Amino acid sequence: MLNKLSEKYRLFVVVGGGRIARYYIKLARSLGTDESYLDEIGIEVTRLNARMLIVALGENAYHLPAKTFDEALSASKGHKIVVMGGTHPGHTTDAVSAMLGERAGAVRLVNATSVDGVYTADPKKDPEAKRLANMNYKELLEICLKVEPGAGPNIVFDPLGAKIVARSKIETRVVHGRELAELRKAIEGQEFHGTIISGE
Repeated sequence: MLNKLSEKYRLFVVVGGGRIARYYIKLARSLGTDESYLDEIGIEVTRLNARMLIVALGENAYHLPAKTFDEALSASKGHKIVVMGGTHPGHTTDAVSAMLGERAGAVRLVNATSVDGVYTADPKKDPEAKRLANMNYKELLEICLKVEPGAGPNIVFDPLGAKIVARSKIETRVVHGRELAELRKAIEGQEFHGTIISGE
């Protein structure tokens, strides 16, 4: 799907660490490692995941996970798809995607995650949680700020990323990453099942 879309769009894909990163972070935390080092572990996992995606994408993708925004922008001149993982301790891949989107002048940022949008509470823990089809940047930030800081957070979007999309006014779409038809619609700017974040 990404290869097909890359015929029409310039794509930057930022890959998270997911369950594997959280597993390693939890294990290392139990051994007494500091949060900055835990972030470094998470970054390594995101880059390993990025390499796997690059292999799957084949020739359309830049052959390495870009480690800086300058490298990503430069690589996009000769490749249809550029894949990144994490960059710096303290920055989640949400923040990385927002910063890259800002630098690249992105039309939209699509966050493909494990839930089908932004909810009023964690839908895995609260059966009363409601999905929000539309929200503004301020509302996103209010939800994000309720989460405890630390390496490997399991949240729909992180506060730093939310601040960056707000200041850059990048339309942000949150969609379930395994619902490929909806993901495609989100990337193309069509109506989709998820959450659109825009406006004041």
